[in-house]
Amino acid sequence: MPSKKKTKKIFVLDTSVLLYDSDAVKNFQKHDIAIPITVLEELDSFKKGNSVTNLHAREFIRYLDKISDANMIQKWIPLNGRTHGKLRVISDEGSSQDASEVFGSVKNDHRILNSALKLREEEPDKKVVLVSKDINLRLKARALQLDAEDYETIQIKDIDHLYKGKTDLKFDDNSAINKLYEEGQISHSEIEQSKPVSNHYYILKNHKSSALGYYNPKSKKIELVAALNAYGITPRNAEQTFAMHALMDPDIQLATITGAAGTGKTLLALACALEQRRQYRQVYLARPIVPLSNRDIGYLPGDVKSKIDPYMQPLWDNLNIIKNQFKESSKQYKKIDELVETEKLSIVPLAYIRGRSLNNVIFIIDEAQNLTPHEIKTIITRAGENTKIIFTGDIFQIDTPYLDTQSNGLSYLVDRMNNNDLYAHINLEKGERSTLANLASKFL
Repeated sequence: MPSKKKTKKIFVLDTSVLLYDSDAVKNFQKHDIAIPITVLEELDSFKKGNSVTNLHAREFIRYLDKISDANMIQKWIPLNGRTHGKLRVISDEGSSQDASEVFGSVKNDHRILNSALKLREEEPDKKVVLVSKDINLRLKARALQLDAEDYETIQIKDIDHLYKGKTDLKFDDNSAINKLYEEGQISHSEIEQSKPVSNHYYILKNHKSSALGYYNPKSKKIELVAALNAYGITPRNAEQTFAMHALMDPDIQLATITGAAGTGKTLLALACALEQRRQYRQVYLARPIVPLSNRDIGYLPGDVKSKIDPYMQPLWDNLNIIKNQFKESSKQYKKIDELVETEKLSIVPLAYIRGRSLNNVIFIIDEAQNLTPHEIKTIITRAGENTKIIFTGDIFQIDTPYLDTQSNGLSYLVDRMNNNDLYAHINLEKGERSTLANLASKFL
């Protein structure tokens, strides 16, 4: 029997999709793309500012201007020859079913729904699908019997099996563990038959003893990992030992540390950066600023430092933990104050990183789960000579609209970068903040 001809689709893109990925219109193969006029109006309000959403709004508007002509509202414009479909801006919102009446209010979301419903009436032979990162908008669309789906092009499919950075191995005898301690290294084939992964960590155990190791892509051996001390901070468990090893290894230029609150991600990163301060010209610290509404930090009073300080307080808190291990009169305590005063240790807003070249710095980005994949790429591509970049965060604690565990930049980075010689990742599992914090995490 001849195969059934696939129904051609028209994807109606919501504003959230274009703010997440300005190239989204190029990712739907030969299907057609419709942009409601309301989406263009919303993008216009996002043009000004330094966040990645502002950048994406500007980039898409420029792209639309480049390919459009005077009749774009009346006709479909080819996107890219035979490899893509066509694009059109739709302005007619006069569908027989009015979303504003159904949901009892006039909102831009309801205007977008009406545009999609009207397009479905005009194109009965095609399947009209609303694509949005906004869960509420997708739910409303389905309530109106309109097909709706998330934008999944830049998304991790199997988040439950996201790379963890370590493997636990159990042995019946002590031979592999003893050899690792005696010789400092063993061949990968002696402990595991699968293909080795660069900078992957191992916990070797039997009923009597244990050892920590990692696969060194240079020596092509499993090498012993010993506990380190970084500016007075020592690891409290195996995963923290692995994290400190990755943070202190000069051959690892990109590291990611994930884990829930209280596992020590930020503290370890700061301590290791301070320990390596002589190897770099500066230590940069940053956290994504999740602004109120659509307002950039520019609306806050004061200079740049005054604007970002409230957002960066957790970094200062961790820095104070490290300082307070020492007496105020000690060299270590005074050195941290000196580094801050001379801006050798500096907090920078991520909005101003674009366009810069970062040479001879160690750069810590905290709460990286609130970054988009595009922002992660922008930061890493700023790296110059002798630069190390560290991302920390909890992929299950997202504070940014339209990002989730599967689509945030940190998950994307871990999924795409593992098994690279310059990269290491470890997921911290055990909370070390306090007994009370661990109790709350377990039972509340």
